[in-house]
Amino acid sequence: MRRISIDTGGTFTDCLVLDEGGEISQFKASTTPADPTVGVVACLNKAAAYYKQSLSKFLEDTDLLIHATTLATNILITGGGAKTGLITTKGFRDIVQIRRGYKLSSIYNLFVPPYQPIVPRYLRLGVEERTLYNGAVSTPVNEEELRAVITRLKNHGVESIAICYLHSYANPQNEEQTLKICRQALDGVYLVASHDILPVWREYERFNTTVISAYVGPEVSRYLTSLEQQLKDKGFGGTMLMLLNSSLMQTVEDCLRQAVRLIGSGPAAAPSTAVWLGKHIANQNLVSMDMGGTSLDICVIREGEIPTTKETWIGDELVGGKTIDVHSVGAGGGSIAWVDSLGLPRVGPQSSGADPGPACYGRGGQEPTVTDADLLLGYVSADYFLGGEIQLDKDLAAAAVGKLGQQLNLDTTAAAQSIFTVANAIMAGAISECTTQRGYDIRDFALVTGGGAGAVHGAFIADQLEIRTMVVPSLAGLYSAFGILTTNIGWDQARSYIVPSHQIDLEALNQLYAGMEVEYKQACQRMHIPWEKVTLYRSADMRYVGQFHEVEIGISGGELTKEDIQRGVDSFHRRHEELFTFCMPWRGIEFLTFRLRASVDKAPFELQQTKQGLPSPSSAALKRRRNCWFNGREIDTPIYDGSELLAGNLIVGPAVIEEKFTTVVVPQRFTCAVDELHNYILRRV
Repeated sequence: MRRISIDTGGTFTDCLVLDEGGEISQFKASTTPADPTVGVVACLNKAAAYYKQSLSKFLEDTDLLIHATTLATNILITGGGAKTGLITTKGFRDIVQIRRGYKLSSIYNLFVPPYQPIVPRYLRLGVEERTLYNGAVSTPVNEEELRAVITRLKNHGVESIAICYLHSYANPQNEEQTLKICRQALDGVYLVASHDILPVWREYERFNTTVISAYVGPEVSRYLTSLEQQLKDKGFGGTMLMLLNSSLMQTVEDCLRQAVRLIGSGPAAAPSTAVWLGKHIANQNLVSMDMGGTSLDICVIREGEIPTTKETWIGDELVGGKTIDVHSVGAGGGSIAWVDSLGLPRVGPQSSGADPGPACYGRGGQEPTVTDADLLLGYVSADYFLGGEIQLDKDLAAAAVGKLGQQLNLDTTAAAQSIFTVANAIMAGAISECTTQRGYDIRDFALVTGGGAGAVHGAFIADQLEIRTMVVPSLAGLYSAFGILTTNIGWDQARSYIVPSHQIDLEALNQLYAGMEVEYKQACQRMHIPWEKVTLYRSADMRYVGQFHEVEIGISGGELTKEDIQRGVDSFHRRHEELFTFCMPWRGIEFLTFRLRASVDKAPFELQQTKQGLPSPSSAALKRRRNCWFNGREIDTPIYDGSELLAGNLIVGPAVIEEKFTTVVVPQRFTCAVDELHNYILRRV
């Protein structure tokens, strides 16, 4: 049976098929923002045609489809979510607006407009109820007051409601009662409760994450329900899973009530590709750079460990929960170039997206983009974009970039060079920021570039940052989709239990873990996964008493004992010293949140080996020559057919290598070697 991974990005939808023999095939179609299911089905139709089957027969032979989508992220960024209401504990409706006093720009900048929460104040309503920190219900829900609140929200026409009560992570009784009453009184309104979205302490993080889930939930639910039904109607009888922002997976049924977990779902898979590749190039210090049509996603990987974070900022909104630590910048192939008030060229974060796309697509776009500049500089072929499926119009690109040139007093070529240089500077700066913040020297890392546009710009960025090695994977054009295949199926849960280490109730703690395991067993049954194939990993968030931040530490499996807790405490001291260069063994330690991660090994696969060749590429590999711009000079440049290159071939820049779904630009001062898996290894001379 086949296994399929599909990643719907802002510009293109990518599809990888892992067949019974362990071989991978790749397909790509334009994303359709108005209805993303159209782009997904278009990809599947291409795959079915490749295997010479009807779509229904192709889907019948597929047992697992894993899907990543940018839909939830785009809804949050563009403000296109549902009209949302908030029901909370009386007196606490402003938590999501006060938000711990967070101000993302300088706290001294008085000209930054005040934060506007997703839910306006007139839709944030309090109800009399109270649960204490220890889970005891001191005040039941005032049902009469609750029904009046429901009526008020209903009259305002809300499409979605978030229910967020104090300390519901310790006891969800009041939230569950409120959910029950809301379901009885409201028809067609999307409902979520904080104990089901983020059952951990800290009110602002829990409240805001629940509100975001309510905000994006209705549209995400419509999309997933429609896609699942369409696939079923077309013959798919296997399991469909969604990739979460933690790079783990969840059933569609679970995602319908936890839509916030899909924010950042596509970029979360990309670092797995870099780690998988790092094992083949014997380098575990990597910077993963995924440049698509809309954004650049960066992840810094040290010693093969993908970093995670417990909270992520998307614009002005904080999303709580454990996620892959990916930094996104509005710099992609479709990013629009413009001139600021000082008369300086800028690029992004606005993007032409998939519709209408860059001017050179010929779909009505008139703004100059990075792809238009790449075309005019000779880096991208007009007749081989997406393997020739899309014909690029150089005249339309010149017209769009020329308008920008007029504003800058530059000719069209110089304007294109300006766009290209500014875009590279933005991306290089973002990568440098990510590594410097962690105290790393970027020159100690290899740059792994993916996405359709990543290999065009990657070497120029590596040159700016003095990175000596850059790697372009053989499946770079479907970078995140490949990451899905390299990721284990899994889930994670967290439960807050705030207690000093010497006062832990072992019976209560073991019951807490047992409850999470029961939920995992139920998930395995829904996905037809044998429980014996599941691997469990336990961890806990710990801190010194009085600290604000915490450190996650692995703890033993099985029935926990006092000795296990002491080993966890000892590990915390060691890890704290590794991270912060000091520890305080004399100080008390608190446990805050206990976590359980379950995973199932991925299906085995092997990339096809490339035939061995000589250092000099064969004459068949040289497609043609064309003029490209390097360092302000127009140079007659060899253009190679990537499918004809062999392992061991060595190309000296300047050169361009054209693959079906990406283009590798090798600047001057770089060499490019092809390895046995058809990865391109660029080295700075």
